[in-house]
Amino acid sequence: MSSRFSTHSVTCFPQELERQYSPSRWSLRMSADDVIRAHVAALKSGTEKARAVTQTLIDVPYGDGDREKLDVYLPSSPSPDLPLVIYLHGGYWQFLSKDESGFLAPPLVQKGVVVVAVGYSTAPTGNMDLMVSQVRRSVACVIQQYSHISGLYLCGHSAGAHLAAMVLSTDWSEYDVSPQIKGALLVSGVYDLQPILSTYVNEPLKMTGEVALRNSPSHFLSQLKVSSTSCDIIVAVAQNDSPEFRKQSEEYFKKTKCFCPQALESAGLAVSLEDVPDTDHFSVIEQLADEHYSLTQLLLKMMGKS
Repeated sequence: MSSRFSTHSVTCFPQELERQYSPSRWSLRMSADDVIRAHVAALKSGTEKARAVTQTLIDVPYGDGDREKLDVYLPSSPSPDLPLVIYLHGGYWQFLSKDESGFLAPPLVQKGVVVVAVGYSTAPTGNMDLMVSQVRRSVACVIQQYSHISGLYLCGHSAGAHLAAMVLSTDWSEYDVSPQIKGALLVSGVYDLQPILSTYVNEPLKMTGEVALRNSPSHFLSQLKVSSTSCDIIVAVAQNDSPEFRKQSEEYFKKTKCFCPQALESAGLAVSLEDVPDTDHFSVIEQLADEHYSLTQLLLKMMGKS
């Protein structure tokens, strides 16, 4: 954990809460509208490049829904110790898709890692319960189809980090699989959904307090302790994320670490917090396309591929 990391409690009036949960308004690089346009363009171009330079399987179904499909990016020379990374995209549960989610594949694939980008039904077509169910089913499907992999890892950004954290707290007895998730990189996520209930973010989601509570991973750490006891968790946050976003990451990190002290020592679960310098909510994930980027290196190290 960086010594520079400092997050203060944020008491927000409604207007300020809207600003805190508007990541584009906190970028120092460009205006709010411009940073979102640039972000989508970067993810699209990165995914186009990934599809051009790697072997891919596009639109592999994991369910019957229109968005219940996977894109798989494969190394050219598969080896017996093949790790697999499942990537869950951001977009505030409302936009983006797997079609902009392959940008991180090239530096991982060239190290012998399979990358799977997951599609799910964003709002308003999908609701929070459905999205959480979909990503859990996608993991179950991957495990069933790729049983020979040496290790399963998760990576998620923003809304995708929330969904990845929900996967870590899954009761897998309902899915007839027992995935041994070895690592998770959670980038600039939201781990308690209750603060966003009264913001613009919830307008298409239409979450009630009950829905927000049952889909907040910070409230299901007892299940994480059971389901993900051997998982190495990296909670990453951008230096220029809003104070409220930074608080979300810091509190999830603290709760996870405090809730699982025995697991930390005896079962292998390790939790760390990374404050990524000179990044905002968008550049912190875009740079995973760069093999030299700190988070790319941490992800590869987690898999023993650095």
